[in-house]
Formats: sequence, structure tokens, C-alpha cells
Amino acid sequence: MKTTDFVKMSLETSKNFVMALIADMKDAPLTFPTAKGGNHPLWILGHLTLAEASILHGFVLGEENPLAGWKELFDGGTESVADASRYPAFDELVAKFEKVRARTLSVLGGLSDEDLDRKIETEHADLCPGTEDIAARRLRFGTVGKCFMMLSLHPAIHFGQVADARRSLGRKPLFA
Repeated sequence: MKTTDFVKMSLETSKNFVMALIADMKDAPLTFPTAKGGNHPLWILGHLTLAEASILHGFVLGEENPLAGWKELFDGGTESVADASRYPAFDELVAKFEKVRARTLSVLGGLSDEDLDRKIETEHADLCPGTEDIAARRLRFGTVGKCFMMLSLHPAIHFGQVADARRSLGRKPLFA
């Protein structure tokens, strides 16, 4: 197996787990995971989409993020609110996530194992809020391979939040 095949498998596995939970919350996408708030599934869906576009376009491709207009809604550090009118519609977010993911897989499909070792520009703190320290950005995003690793891990990081939102509604686990 090539490394890029493993990366693709990781991307698809983490996506499938979190998207199954998110899809199950279509009827209640603004449900907070705790009584004290947290990230609801609609925010998580938009956040994952924005973050993937930011990493892919900003770091890997060195382009402007086509979803930069979503930063005030979905960037790391923003707070989700229970007002659906502030967000794009659920189905629009799902479609946009799928479009961004298709682009991610297309770019990955054109890479060799050697390409994954290519160092990338990590000086732009705006591409990854919460990592103002350049050394921390390099640790997470310093090569193309590290960027794809973060794209694989990121949905798994938010998986538990969606699972908790489901449980707050009394829903049984989807994965046992």
C-alpha cells in the first residue's frame, strides 16, 4: 500500500464516522452537547468544512481559501449559537463539505510519497487559529503529509461532541 492510499483510507474513515452522526442530527442540528453549550452539529459541520478548505488551499496549495467568508461563523474559537438564521442550511453545508473533500482527495491522488515530505509555509497564523506559536504550526502543518494527517484527525476530534449532542436528545449510540 502506498502512503497516499493509507492517508485516503484515514480521511474517509474519519469522515464516515463523524458524518454518520451529523446526518442523524439533521432534524436537530442546533442541539448543544451539554447543558452549558458547546459546539452543536451544524457548527461542527461548517467548522470541519472551513478548516479543511483552509488547510488544503492555504497550506498545501498556497491559495486563498474559497470559504474565507465563513471564518466569523465557523473558525476555531468562534461560538456556536442556537439561531439557524445565522448559518447556511444543513444540506448546503453537507454539499459544501463533500465538494471540499472531493478536492482534497483529488489533490491527494496526484501526490507521491515524496510530495508528502514537502515543507510548506507555516508563517500565516490566520490559517490555523489557536496556533500562534510558529513551532506549534510547524509541528501540525509543517509538511504536506502533516497537513493531511490533521485533515484525517480533525473530524475525529469533533466526533465526541456530535455523539454528546445526540445523547443529550436521548438517542442511542450509532456505533457500539
